[in-house]
Amino acid sequence: MKILLAVDGSPCSDAAVAEVCRRPWPPESEVRLITVNSPMREELLRGGSPGVFDEINGQLRAAAQTRLNEAAALIRRDAPALRVTSVHREGWPKDAILDESESWQADLIVLGSHGYGAVKRLFLGSVSLAVTTNAPCSVEIVRARVQKSA
Repeated sequence: MKILLAVDGSPCSDAAVAEVCRRPWPPESEVRLITVNSPMREELLRGGSPGVFDEINGQLRAAAQTRLNEAAALIRRDAPALRVTSVHREGWPKDAILDESESWQADLIVLGSHGYGAVKRLFLGSVSLAVTTNAPCSVEIVRARVQKSA
C-alpha cells in the first residue's frame, strides 16, 4: 500500500504521523512524506536588504527538511515495517499534494486538519477539504485531540 502523508509541523500533522505509526499496514507498505512550502513573493519584502528574500527562502527550505527528517525518524522508530521516503515541494499545498498523489499513484492520502471554523476557512482556505474533494484515491483526515485545561 502506498500512503502519502502530508506534514507541516503542526499538532494536527503530528497527529497524522502518530496515526500512521499506530496502524497495522499490509506487508511492503510504503509511506511517502510530503511537505510543501507555499510561494512567497519578493515584493512582500519591500525595503529589505538584498538577499533577504533568498535568506528567508533558505530558512523555510531548511525547516521543511527538518520536518521531513523528524517525521521519517519517528515512523522508522515506531513503525519499522514501513518503508519511508520523503519529498519537499514548493507551491500551493493542496495542488502539490494532489499532484504527488497522482504521479506516485498513492492508495491513500493522510493529512491533518487544523479544524478551522467557517470564517477562518473562508479566508485561509482548507487544504484538507480541497484534497478530499479532488483526490484520485482515498483520503483520511486526522484531527489533533484538544487538550482541555482543568
